[in-house]
Amino acid sequence: MHDQMTRKERILAAMNHQEVDRLPTDFWGVPEVYEKLMRHFGVKTFEEVCDILRIDFVQYAVPQFLGRPDGSADMWGITYKTIKLPDGSEYAEPAEFPIGKYETIGEIEANYVWPSVDMFDYSVIPEQIKQNKDFAIQGGYISLTYFYEILRGTEQMLVDLIADPPMASYIFHKLQEFSHEHTKKTLEAGEGKIDFTQVTDDFGSQSGLLMSMDIIDRYLGKAYEDNIALAKAYGAKVFHHDDGAMTDALPWLAQKGIDLLNPLQWHLPGWDLPALKAKYGHQICFHGGVDNQSVLPFGTPEDVKKEVRACAEALFGDHTGYILAPCHNVQGITPVENIIAMYEAANEVTV
Repeated sequence: MHDQMTRKERILAAMNHQEVDRLPTDFWGVPEVYEKLMRHFGVKTFEEVCDILRIDFVQYAVPQFLGRPDGSADMWGITYKTIKLPDGSEYAEPAEFPIGKYETIGEIEANYVWPSVDMFDYSVIPEQIKQNKDFAIQGGYISLTYFYEILRGTEQMLVDLIADPPMASYIFHKLQEFSHEHTKKTLEAGEGKIDFTQVTDDFGSQSGLLMSMDIIDRYLGKAYEDNIALAKAYGAKVFHHDDGAMTDALPWLAQKGIDLLNPLQWHLPGWDLPALKAKYGHQICFHGGVDNQSVLPFGTPEDVKKEVRACAEALFGDHTGYILAPCHNVQGITPVENIIAMYEAANEVTV
């Protein structure tokens, strides 16, 4: 079948709620899965895998990290440990939280160096965009709760939100101060060629929100408004990644102005894809949907195809506003035949 649109045109049309020639697709996976797919097809680049499976894909524009004054290889000053999984995959987890042991703002001020834009070279971004001119481009990433968690720990963050509001407000202020300017310089360097940027948080657990909407709005409301306004000032769409059963936050997020919602873990409580498409489909482009907790790693290829058809039926009936992808990174345990089945089924969806 001959495509009428380029992969970049297809992704951008979906984001802009314009009709597309076929169902757009993207891919997220752990490094082992990229390598496994390249070995399977006997190719040297993942772009070649995308050509074979007709994946539209999204590329990234990122500044070069130059280092911290303390010589750390991580912008936050985090030391990581490697977690090995039974399937052979590896994850890097913080070995310790840089500001987790401090009890006062004064201690943090005296002992911790916050990241700054001086630690980065943004001049590399135009060449990255040039090299990936055939793909939609994402640049910039702001996830204030995630940054808080890797610096202080999830449990301590949740305690701070209730028991120590001055500490929580201080940390969120410092994170926002840096990440807003960091994304601004990224978008500036992109010269209008960055298609979307992430203003993101993981508000959802497996059963509901991790924190109340009052807490979310109190600490993050102004930051969301500023960060979304920043993206749109540079012509970039706002991509919001939010794991879990997070739909109670969707009215708030829609009001703030997000443009894309990912990853759509619709097997969890609170999700109703047809209802969400009917209510928000004019404003929000949905991204993701294919379950990678059960279906992709443990289902059959036919189970995967059934999952793809269900997502497409719920979200692609108007032939726009949906980009099919796995619900977060495909894990190393996932059979190659299931990944192939996902894109075979996507490519069979008629327009």
